Amino acid sequence: MQLFFCENLALNTEVILSQEESFHAAQVLRMRIGDFIHLTDGLGHLFKGELLKVDSKKSLVRLVEELPLKPATTHLHIAIAPTKNIDRFEWFLEKATEMGIAEITPLLCRYSERKEIKPERLNKVIVAAAKQSHHFMFPRLNPILKFEEFINSSTSENKYIAHCELSEKNDFGKSIIGKKSSLLLIGPE
Repeated sequence: MQLFFCENLALNTEVILSQEESFHAAQVLRMRIGDFIHLTDGLGHLFKGELLKVDSKKSLVRLVEELPLKPATTHLHIAIAPTKNIDRFEWFLEKATEMGIAEITPLLCRYSERKEIKPERLNKVIVAAAKQSHHFMFPRLNPILKFEEFINSSTSENKYIAHCELSEKNDFGKSIIGKKSSLLLIGPE
């Protein structure tokens, strides 16, 4: 299944694909008028659409069917200090998206080496990873926050901190089973 991303989807409407998505449909996949594609808005909706116009700059799709999806039963939020090497942080976003993480908050910690991020670029990484792994609910990427601000505003039901200290460790995967909302904090390098 080829999955395309487009905002503001509604059944029985026509939508215009972005230039990037149009190019992918027309030039990479060589799709034609009348072909069917799947579209998501990243908010947990999946639609089947028919291509009415296929052009590498602007393609038109009529949404003909909304496909049923199971709603998520858990909400895992990861708050993480971005790495000095942005490629590593982008890799993390890609893998977190593929695993189905619901929310990601970049943290500015006392020892953080990276003080700024480019949300537009990072959201492109998330969209690409979600499309590749057929996730219809994209993780929400929050603005970068200072650690203290984040801790004071966090409302998650269960909170965990990943660490390398010499102490007793619990299996995180087993710890979150059956819990609706969990937060995992990961500090700087």
